[in-house]
Amino acid sequence: MELQKLKEITAGILNISVDMITEKSSFYDDLGADSLDLFQILTTMEDTFDVDIAEKGLEYFHTVGDAARALAAAR
Repeated sequence: MELQKLKEITAGILNISVDMITEKSSFYDDLGADSLDLFQILTTMEDTFDVDIAEKGLEYFHTVGDAARALAAAR
């Protein structure tokens, strides 16, 4: 459930189809995100799931799965 919502958030911010996103998708290499996109994804995750994910964690967000694990750890 959270992974699907994370995919929807990512797709909305990057203006791509949810179908293009897998847990192993790299934000930068596969999805074409830049650091500002990733920051927006992070803040939207925090607002949507009412969690606090350390901004320094951005450097460890290489894949959608990484973001999902960070979200799970923050809950």
